[in-house]
Amino acid sequence: MAETNNHNAPAQDWLVIIAQLPVEDPASRMRVLRTLESLGVAVMREGVYLLPDSPANRRALDALAEYIGKIAGAAHVLHASGVTSAQHEAFMRLFDRSARYEELIKTVKSLRISFGHSDPSAISRVMHKQRRDFEAIAALDFFPSAARERAEAALAEAEAEVRMLLFPANAQTPLVPGETLLGRTWVTRKPLWADRLACAWLIRRFVDPEATLTWLDKSEPPPPEAIGFAFEGAHFANSETRVSYEEMLLKLHLARNAALAKIGSIVHFLEVRGAPVAEAAGVQTLLQGAQRRSTSEGELLSEAEKTFDLLYEAYYQPPRASG
Repeated sequence: MAETNNHNAPAQDWLVIIAQLPVEDPASRMRVLRTLESLGVAVMREGVYLLPDSPANRRALDALAEYIGKIAGAAHVLHASGVTSAQHEAFMRLFDRSARYEELIKTVKSLRISFGHSDPSAISRVMHKQRRDFEAIAALDFFPSAARERAEAALAEAEAEVRMLLFPANAQTPLVPGETLLGRTWVTRKPLWADRLACAWLIRRFVDPEATLTWLDKSEPPPPEAIGFAFEGAHFANSETRVSYEEMLLKLHLARNAALAKIGSIVHFLEVRGAPVAEAAGVQTLLQGAQRRSTSEGELLSEAEKTFDLLYEAYYQPPRASG
């Protein structure tokens, strides 16, 4: 049975639009019907539609009635007030969105089964769609119920889990206890090549999606509070055995991601050579092409990110289910 708060609801006036649409103009008819659907009307009978009274709904129905008149149809918008309590309750039930919220909750719960077994980026894209679906339902939910609250809570909880999967570095101990890695300014020095580009990609994709990236000239001092990478004295710099990208993986607890580690072996070879990596020559060619095409560091990073995204998609293997 649908959950509502109808007994405590304030008195509500209603709008009724009675529309006669021209049969000889199917395109215009379809446009009117789609507009009515987008407004969230309840269908009383063919040609008779109901909405709660509000300034926005009144303007929308008046505009629609005017359009219907222009396409050789006829429409009247009526204001209904003083309806009985029973009628009011019956009208409100026509706008109950509980079933749609419950369906969304089931979808979100089913998606959570795949958390940890599928690519977090793919899960995130699906969760974005669920968020858009929720917002679409809520936009036409004139009488919110407990089902809406449950759907919003389920969605928020799942989104938080996905964020932890996407940006695991923020779930670990940051550079200084109590310090956040989100929404920070990250700096490196020009010119940009494999290590610096890979670090910047890693930051934006797996560490700080809201990062501000700054490219410093050789002698330019880093801004206060900025996090430096891939230059001497930076928070993440080359060590005796690892390039800055590999150091970042290690310090941010991302080294267990085999796809990121594989990319690290390519970046290592392109920067300091060492053990040959078959794919390195192809990646080098792509990055050189990106350098020639780009007119700024920002453009160069955008081009390089495409290469690293494709490498990650190629190397990523979902964890095998235990048992």
